Amino acid sequence: MEQTAIFGPMFATILLTFAVFLSSANVDPQDLTAPGALAALSPPAVSNPADNFRNLFEIPVLFYALALYLYLTGQVDAGYVIAAWIFFAFRVLHSAVHCTINVVMLRFYLYLVSTLAVWYMAGRAALSLLGS
Repeated sequence: MEQTAIFGPMFATILLTFAVFLSSANVDPQDLTAPGALAALSPPAVSNPADNFRNLFEIPVLFYALALYLYLTGQVDAGYVIAAWIFFAFRVLHSAVHCTINVVMLRFYLYLVSTLAVWYMAGRAALSLLGS
């Protein structure tokens, strides 16, 4: 397998982050004069994308680090690439739910599947490192 295959889902996740950024960027900074002002002033159509944008700098950061680690160590294989695409697909679904209908339990399960994909990648990489 081409080692660069891991970069497809990585850059797709970066583009997802950019798309959510664009949907959350329609807030006038003058309306944010005090802590918590955004939450108080913003309807869900504004605050949910902003919250989702912040979410895209949590577990995805681990995903980016793992993707780079796997590439640099030459470990990219079909299992990692499939897990990476699962991560991306479920992050897209999570973002879509979070930015629109915001059904919390549905959002949680989508988040859980995406996070499990990253933990699979991390655990497998760690076991490989410890076994070498």
